[in-house]
Amino acid sequence: MNDFLLFMSAPFVACLALLGIHVYLGLQVLQRGVIFVDLALAQVAALGSVLAFLAEHEPGTPAMYLFSLGATLVGAAIFSLTRMRGTEIPQEAIIGIVYAVAAAAGVLALDRAPHGAEHFKTLLVGVLLWVSWADVGRAAAICAGVGLFHWIFRRRFLALSRAEENFENGRVRLWDFLFYASLGLVITSAVQIAGVLLVFSFLIVPAVCAVLFAQGLRARLLIGWSVGFAVSAIGCSVSYLGDQPTGAMVVCTFGVALLLLYALRILFNFGIGPKAFK
Repeated sequence: MNDFLLFMSAPFVACLALLGIHVYLGLQVLQRGVIFVDLALAQVAALGSVLAFLAEHEPGTPAMYLFSLGATLVGAAIFSLTRMRGTEIPQEAIIGIVYAVAAAAGVLALDRAPHGAEHFKTLLVGVLLWVSWADVGRAAAICAGVGLFHWIFRRRFLALSRAEENFENGRVRLWDFLFYASLGLVITSAVQIAGVLLVFSFLIVPAVCAVLFAQGLRARLLIGWSVGFAVSAIGCSVSYLGDQPTGAMVVCTFGVALLLLYALRILFNFGIGPKAFK
């Protein structure tokens, strides 16, 4: 038991630190209909860290974080400028192109780099097992700051997510950029710890689970946080007991949880289950 707490307490708390703001942002991403924007931004952040790696900056250093953040802000600008109504080119196409180009550029950049394959694997699944309490504290501070920012301007951001604004207006587009930039700020710090795949899972899977069972924002947040807490606890425990990579195990646990909850939702649709969910 003591060994479990020694090895897994920091990874588990890191999951919880990332979970709070990721569920809220994930619900807005779903409402916007840009499901893979976080995956694209995470890949852009990973590309930034690759460029820092090639510039001989060590992982976890401020220089690598600044490289990743700079690349992510460029991605945020692209997504805010390409969001509009009545266009023949859906924004998901732009998001997919950005993801593909960023991923391919990262592969090309690491192809001839020493230990490039190992660094690429780290970008995908993170270093969650070896995260330090200092890393957890920094990630929690960034998530809390972004959460406070979104709480103060929640009406503006929610209106943007519901597409109630005219995106030809320059001021509206600026607020849209701030949404993507704040999302990118969270993702940049999270990718350094959890990797691209787990960041995507934290942002989307709890939000999807919440949408299956609730309508209001408050209820969806509670469901999303509950699912994320349970998955983080189970994933970290199974990872320790089975001696498996923690980040990858949590991602797979998210997949299993979503399948189970979706099956439960189908049962409710057939009239089997509590009336509250019918």
